[in-house]
Amino acid sequence: MTTSTRISQSAFDGSRLRVLLLVDLHEGAQQRFLDAYEHMRRHVASVPGHISDQLCQSMENPSQWLIASEWASAPPFLAWINSEDHIETVRPMQSCVRDLRSMRYHIVRETGSALPLTADTAGVQAPVRLGDGVTRHALTFTVKPGSESKVADILAGYAPPEARVDDSTRLRRTTLFMHGNRVVRTVEVQGDLMAALRHVSRQPEVRAVEEALNPYLERSRDLNDPASARAFFTLAAMPAVHHVAGDGPEPAGLRRHALYYPARPGCGMALARLLARQDETAAQDPASPVHRSTVFHRDDLVVRLVDVTGDPETDPVRTLGIHGRRKPAVLARLLDGAALGVEGPLTGERDAHRLLAHAGMTLITDRRAAQA
Repeated sequence: MTTSTRISQSAFDGSRLRVLLLVDLHEGAQQRFLDAYEHMRRHVASVPGHISDQLCQSMENPSQWLIASEWASAPPFLAWINSEDHIETVRPMQSCVRDLRSMRYHIVRETGSALPLTADTAGVQAPVRLGDGVTRHALTFTVKPGSESKVADILAGYAPPEARVDDSTRLRRTTLFMHGNRVVRTVEVQGDLMAALRHVSRQPEVRAVEEALNPYLERSRDLNDPASARAFFTLAAMPAVHHVAGDGPEPAGLRRHALYYPARPGCGMALARLLARQDETAAQDPASPVHRSTVFHRDDLVVRLVDVTGDPETDPVRTLGIHGRRKPAVLARLLDGAALGVEGPLTGERDAHRLLAHAGMTLITDRRAAQA
């Protein structure tokens, strides 16, 4: 089994996914929790990609439980966990829970004589990824048309929260972009992502910004209502499904850009997969201006965060991730060109320049934490 130094994160390697949910219950809530679990178990069994689940109770502390589930691959799990259907399914369980932690793992190796052993059927991750110690995540939401400039001012003006979360977790970088009335906020965390997100949500300066945004949001929310806030941020979650970086030290003069790729209905995952594969190829190409790339995806929306040397317009084809004889045509079939104002085939560099102009997102703020 080889080791990958370029790809630190990917949902597209075909490996099965093991999801662990650590649950700490309120006193006296065990029976309600078991009833809620039965409801959830019956429902999730019909979700595409779900294989099995187990409910386990701690030997030492009866209020602590573990829900372990297995999925055929990461994409169907991500589609389920970030859906309104999931919110409604787990709602009965939430009143039982004091604390909860979710962990997700690709299966790399397994033993057992009855298990499949061939490369085509084993469903294990290969190659093993070294990673870079950074977890990436994004949130996306829309604001009311006409409020874009006011929202941009609010997002650009806040004081960044304290970077240190605890001894092992630290905020590395937060970048915000807008495309029309859509906001995308990307975060990079060293350590525990959920601990970092909880830390940020508790900061008064962040809370003030979120409250200031509320009147302009297309989807209303009440941050004082845990269920309303949870539903909003679940539906805003935009997981990173692929991250790749070129070899060697970081080049001087890197600039961060975000590109917005609305997909045709039902084509979001295929579009994200296409861009991920293109970025893997670009990471091995010395001529590519893209040093790092992260692909974020949910539903029919894909956002690609790229760190580029020089001006993206000097090489729009590679910057867009469509280098290759057939790749522009494939992208054109998956992309909702009408939503970008670039309908029609992508047949040359002129079309690439036009797509780059329409897909480019406006940078609102880019904040890096000081190195410890």
